[in-house]
Amino acid sequence: MSPSAKARPLFDPPIVRGALVDAFKKLDPRHQVRNPVMFTVFAGSVLTTALGVHALIAGGQESPGFILSIAAWLWFTVLFANFAEAMAEGRGKAQADALRQARRDVLAKKLEEPRQGAAYQPVPASALRKDDVVLVEAGDMIPADGEVIEGVALVNESVITGESAPVIRESGGDRSSVTGGTTVLSDWLIVRITANPGETFLDRMISLVEGAKRQKTPNEIALDILLAALTIVFLIVCVTLLPFSLYSVRAAGQGSPVTVTVLVALLVCLIPTTIGGLLSAIGIAGMDRMIQANVIAMSGRAVEAAGDVDVLLLDKTGTITLGNRQAVELIPAPGVPLSALAEAAQLASLADETPEGRSVVVLVKEKYGLRGRNIHELGAKFIPFSAQTRISGVSLGGREIRKGAADAIESYVQAAGGHLPAEVGQRVEDIARRGGTPLVVAEGPRALGVIHLKDIVKGGIKEHFAELRRMGIKTVMITGDNPLTAAAIAAEAGVDDFLAQATPEAKLRLIREYQAGGRLVAMTGDGTNDAPALAQADVAVAMNSGTQAAKEAGNMVDLDSNPTKLIEVVKIGKQLLITRGALTTFSLANDVAKYFAIIPAAFASTYPILDKLNVMRLATPASAILSAVIFNALVIIALIPLALRGVKYRPVGAARLLRDNLLTYGLGGLVVPFVGIKLIDLLLASLGLA
Repeated sequence: MSPSAKARPLFDPPIVRGALVDAFKKLDPRHQVRNPVMFTVFAGSVLTTALGVHALIAGGQESPGFILSIAAWLWFTVLFANFAEAMAEGRGKAQADALRQARRDVLAKKLEEPRQGAAYQPVPASALRKDDVVLVEAGDMIPADGEVIEGVALVNESVITGESAPVIRESGGDRSSVTGGTTVLSDWLIVRITANPGETFLDRMISLVEGAKRQKTPNEIALDILLAALTIVFLIVCVTLLPFSLYSVRAAGQGSPVTVTVLVALLVCLIPTTIGGLLSAIGIAGMDRMIQANVIAMSGRAVEAAGDVDVLLLDKTGTITLGNRQAVELIPAPGVPLSALAEAAQLASLADETPEGRSVVVLVKEKYGLRGRNIHELGAKFIPFSAQTRISGVSLGGREIRKGAADAIESYVQAAGGHLPAEVGQRVEDIARRGGTPLVVAEGPRALGVIHLKDIVKGGIKEHFAELRRMGIKTVMITGDNPLTAAAIAAEAGVDDFLAQATPEAKLRLIREYQAGGRLVAMTGDGTNDAPALAQADVAVAMNSGTQAAKEAGNMVDLDSNPTKLIEVVKIGKQLLITRGALTTFSLANDVAKYFAIIPAAFASTYPILDKLNVMRLATPASAILSAVIFNALVIIALIPLALRGVKYRPVGAARLLRDNLLTYGLGGLVVPFVGIKLIDLLLASLGLA
């Protein structure tokens, strides 16, 4: 985990102190006007404060103490909402400060020509521009984001990822991207700079975690519009109640009209202040949770889209399987002792440094009891594997042992005057049909048998896919394997579908087909050939170890470069949506309870019959109004931990999720205010404050 993403206590004292200061700074009307609900409360606070001061000087219908008490709690309501937002922003600022410590202006070795040995001149990293070429040697800090164009080296990326183990960066593959601020530990790299100052990955991370570039998501905007519409409706209702009350008193010749202070209190309790005060904090906290998972989301829109995803495209290698095929079985040809096949397979693999070759040596040692040998003492000539021949092996004391793809070994055996037995060919077909990779071992013209290589499906991955299925998400495995092999692995892993022999064009076409059917698609990628599909996907998680093209095409970057992180990303996105929905449900439900507290009290002097609606038997009208306003403020502060931490996500269907949401937060939103307002009323009455 990166330094920026280390878990902090929910109420870290330095963050709390900063948030308290920021809560007062956010009282600036220019900030308040961005949130229609809280701006209405802010305006009500100003108005009741003015009415309280007027009552102190010239008197009025209500006592100055009552009016100023209402004003004070309205100010607290605004401050508590500001504090919730400031707390969420404060956690992001703390992460940004940690990242800034990693950003240093170092001297870069700017090359005159893009090659090793060319002359260079030292220049400040801040003076580098896109397409400049620099040399970075062991011990040097990489001065800016770039693409390796020559060389291979170990790089310490702990300043970004927090992982202490160095990683290999090299030219020409999917591990060619380097990040400014990381350090080369060995060898050298020639790097072409891909970002101007202020546009580096580290700069973007700092801006994003600070929330400086956080834009509201479509769902958030829609909810803002709904809350604004409700606020306008209730504002019109409350404004028209004053003349109606005045008319009723004159017509009846008794009672007293409702006061402006009471109408302001009524308005604040009618509008959805709870969700209005927490909405921004929920969105910022969602980004924060993504960062804690070591994923940098380029926008809040990407986090929200992750919660709506219903199709996941996952690469087979490294995501569903361990990434390296392992030897699991030796199958001798007719008449060949198993021990002879094991010895030949071991000899042919001793100098094979591929994961497959090493797994053969391990298999024959553990399963067949053959100990390792010193390759230097054998005096053998090893034939390395090549993509052209698809064969590797060893020449030793007149013995010619080879292993490789079935068709390549068949040609080798035929050239030596032999033939491949039908039984061996049948074994090759059986292994391929079961999703494995067959390697045939031969000595001269004689086929000795078959090595069964298998893609090992990651432990627990089948349970992950079952969980995604319960979430209503379809999983699709992407692989370059043939359809038979792909089908076998897909069945073992438990994915819903697969795309075999996948090309960049096939991936792009598949994503567009799903999107045309109204589905939201997520995928991961790390190579330049993944860039078109990443750009098309609704949620695209690029690996930090991948190419610059992939990172630019994605709307998220996984600093850990873990392809299975996509599953966690979807869960975090769903948690954001559920948290927002749960608190919106609670807010709207608890408004209903507040109506029963404040409406009978507000109009008791005008319409005495309304006292029958005082089901909570609150002490006095003034106590009822003040209790509702106090509860309205305190519930915001009480829900801040839930807004920041998020509602715990469980993989259940949409119908059950809606039912549980209504029962927990809908019913809870109805019951809690009755209890809370009654307790506050009892406290006020016992203290003689109302």
